[in-house]
Amino acid sequence: MAKEVKSIIKLQIPAGKATPAPPIGPALGQHGVNIMDFCKAYNAETKDKGDTIIPVEIYVYKDRSFSFVLKTPPVSVLILKAIGKKSGSPTPNTVSVGTLKRDKLDEIVKIKLPDLNAYTIEQGRKIIEGSAKSMGVKVVS
Repeated sequence: MAKEVKSIIKLQIPAGKATPAPPIGPALGQHGVNIMDFCKAYNAETKDKGDTIIPVEIYVYKDRSFSFVLKTPPVSVLILKAIGKKSGSPTPNTVSVGTLKRDKLDEIVKIKLPDLNAYTIEQGRKIIEGSAKSMGVKVVS
């Protein structure tokens, strides 16, 4: 028989840098999870991913044990890394902050496809293009 899930906690944490400080400590502490055990496990799983932000879903069970699933980095982080900028445009429809080539776009789609609400690369490409447009990044061939 499977354990009964008490709650699911979703966090975005830099890879290899989980600490008991907020937001991790308070989020896990209110559910009775051992914070240091999670931090050690998360850091061990993500130590090879650099400084990328890695979303995580933490499943807390009735007996206060936990398991977690790592997700792919957010699209905005991948786009900004690809164009070499720190942030998107404050006014996306008027000010462009950079351009993203199709080959880089396809790399991002391949990374994100498991977490996207799309079945094909073409559908994923449209989703990523929309995110880039909303950030003020132009997609060029």
